[in-house]
Amino acid sequence: MQISEPDPIPFSQQLFSTLKIAKVFRHSTKPITSLSFDDTGEVCVTSAEDESLRVYDCRQGKLKATLFSKKYGVNLARFTHRQNNVIYASTKEDDTLRYLSLHDNKYIRYFKGHRKRVVALEMSPLDDQFLSAAMDDTVRLWDLRSSACQGLIHISGRPTVAFDQSGLVFAVGLDSNTVKVYDLKAFDKGPFDTWVVRDPNLPYMAPVPEWTGLKFSNDGKHILITTAGDVHYLIDSFSGQFKQLFVGHSGVGNIKGGGEAGFTPDGRFVISGSQDGMIHIWDIQNPNPDGRPMTSLEGLTATVGVVGFNPKYMMMASAYTELVCFLALGFFHCRIGWKGVCYTRTTIVPRHPESYWMFPVFDWSDIKGWVSLRTHSEVISQH
Repeated sequence: MQISEPDPIPFSQQLFSTLKIAKVFRHSTKPITSLSFDDTGEVCVTSAEDESLRVYDCRQGKLKATLFSKKYGVNLARFTHRQNNVIYASTKEDDTLRYLSLHDNKYIRYFKGHRKRVVALEMSPLDDQFLSAAMDDTVRLWDLRSSACQGLIHISGRPTVAFDQSGLVFAVGLDSNTVKVYDLKAFDKGPFDTWVVRDPNLPYMAPVPEWTGLKFSNDGKHILITTAGDVHYLIDSFSGQFKQLFVGHSGVGNIKGGGEAGFTPDGRFVISGSQDGMIHIWDIQNPNPDGRPMTSLEGLTATVGVVGFNPKYMMMASAYTELVCFLALGFFHCRIGWKGVCYTRTTIVPRHPESYWMFPVFDWSDIKGWVSLRTHSEVISQH
């Protein structure tokens, strides 16, 4: 049976309403601090306070591997552009960054230089360069091919960092009130723009919530500033103009990873975890005047400390002490019964110009199992 390609389906409130919990992984004994998908969207890695790295197969819905870094600790695990390699920050012994092969659990390279805790670590979307920022008042530029630091910026205050979608520009957030924007090829000349970001709802000189992360949207229009408090901020990525604030959630505090909020792949929606166990979603194009969420989903865990959207498939993940995976169940589904499970076609969603986002849409009557893309396509073709 051949299934024709359906029309593209944009992100919408209706689509979010179909996201349901499809799988829960209860492997971690302590809070998960970071979550990263690889470029293909087929694999996810988490780091946790139990000093573990866990690798999950997103197509099969299975735990692939568990690795431990008991001697050095682990945080801010990030995939490189190779599915079997990750970088992460040490939390014990020293503040070295480690480049690890997941295939054989061997270190490929060490990146030494930071003297205090690393609080931000981001891969370039373009190549093998990456940024790190630490409490030693430095931001460092590295290249996976060399252990030598490629560039150093001296700053003051707790930093956050982010690459834009082109990989040619990066931003540094400082002191929970300032964003500095740099040209990657000329960062030694200083920032080409500096913006002071103020919360319009806070009285002058009132304490502000600590910034925990910066994120550029994939469409290049916005920067999301995540905080440890009950508010996140959105600014224009070209002018630094304040655009929106996001409230209605309960801040999860500084969970050491800065992954408590992020964009959907199309850049239109912001998702955030919360201490109340909910995942809150805001619409950037049609915001509520009071800054409250468009909709909220129950996250299963008592606290949702980390959230992330798969870059290729219609899959959202949240975590605290458990990793919870959401799929769009029942959206444009084609019911084909097989062992109590219903299957649907694969759908294409526009992500940004010249790019398409492939994702599977499932409708399960029994979600104890997990259906791979390969299996679901084969089953459909057999009917």
